[in-house]
Amino acid sequence: MEYPKLRPVEAFQTEMHGRQVLCLRDPTHVAEAVLFVPPAAVNVLRYFDGTHSVLDIQAAYVRRNGEILFRDKVEELIATLDQHYFLESDRFTQHQKALEEAFRRANTRAAFLAGKSYPAETAELRQMFDQFLHHPDGPAGKPGPVQEPLRALIAPHIDYMRGAVGYAWAYRGLNERTDAELFVIFGTAHAGTTKPFAVCAKDFETPLGSVSTDHNLLQQLRDRCSNVLAVDDIAHRTEHSIELQVILLQHLVGTKRPIRILPILCDSFQERIVDGKLPSNDPEVQSFFEVLRDLLEAQEQPVCLIAGVDLAHMGTRFGDADPITPGLLRWIEDQDREMLECVIAGDPDGFFSFVSKEGDRRRICGLSPTYALLHLMRGRTGQLLHYGQAADPQGVVSFCSVTFPA
Repeated sequence: MEYPKLRPVEAFQTEMHGRQVLCLRDPTHVAEAVLFVPPAAVNVLRYFDGTHSVLDIQAAYVRRNGEILFRDKVEELIATLDQHYFLESDRFTQHQKALEEAFRRANTRAAFLAGKSYPAETAELRQMFDQFLHHPDGPAGKPGPVQEPLRALIAPHIDYMRGAVGYAWAYRGLNERTDAELFVIFGTAHAGTTKPFAVCAKDFETPLGSVSTDHNLLQQLRDRCSNVLAVDDIAHRTEHSIELQVILLQHLVGTKRPIRILPILCDSFQERIVDGKLPSNDPEVQSFFEVLRDLLEAQEQPVCLIAGVDLAHMGTRFGDADPITPGLLRWIEDQDREMLECVIAGDPDGFFSFVSKEGDRRRICGLSPTYALLHLMRGRTGQLLHYGQAADPQGVVSFCSVTFPA
């Protein structure tokens, strides 16, 4: 490979065995390995853009660093990256196509994170849920307002361990607050989608069993919104923002009555932030919201809406130069809470405009699913039950729990 080209992967510095290393990670999970390379490798990888030959890379390295870079070292790095599918190459293309074909042919959507982010064994998983749903900082055993019937909720999509308290508040009394058998789940498409919205037609398999997708509703939506709706987009194969909600629904509701889901991934809307326009200014996006709202209002039984949402992502892990400090955490919380006032008020355009005006400086991961849910809620107001931050020296992720009464 004479002209190596690095794929769009995440790169951030971290510490490993007391040494600083550069971590390379593929957000699409086509490459499942996480690679750790010396920070000095940045001065080589910066030229892996498909326009520099190995000889060009050697020459540029000498000019920049004043040291000789031997060809075998460059070729060794190329071989390692290509072996793990971090380079754009025939090998990567074939692997990607094989994954996409396998996903298309599969009858169900497999639990991608079972045994990774949560236990794959049923009893152990249920025990974990029982423990964090009764977390001492959660709602269990605490007096609170009368639990009104529930129409929608916003829950974290951070891993269960770091977001335990947030999940506990978001899903508090879910089975008692709704008779819904249909749950429409909006998730963040971390790896992007081919269209603004992507629905999965496959049933979801988890360690707790199978959850059916509402195929009739999906087909109606597809028939009327094909221009902005992808079906079985490969993004669903590994996306956790919906998977983590589905398993909690199984645990809390699925044992009481049969449930169905409509799993919808939302693209980032980043281009709308750049051009300063609201997503709903796009007639097709607005039509999607209207069609889905009409279809849900025509359902004979109650429907519950869920958005799997995280908020700010800041720190060196996410590309910032500044370290995490107590002052930065306070600033993030202040900004998050001011932004959430629009969410609680049921104001999707105010929410989006708040993020857009700051250029999405905090990298709000749940921007698009929150925006979609608020549009369907027709201005209903909500209640902020919990706000949390998961922080370490390399980065912070914030999240919230919000509920909307029926």
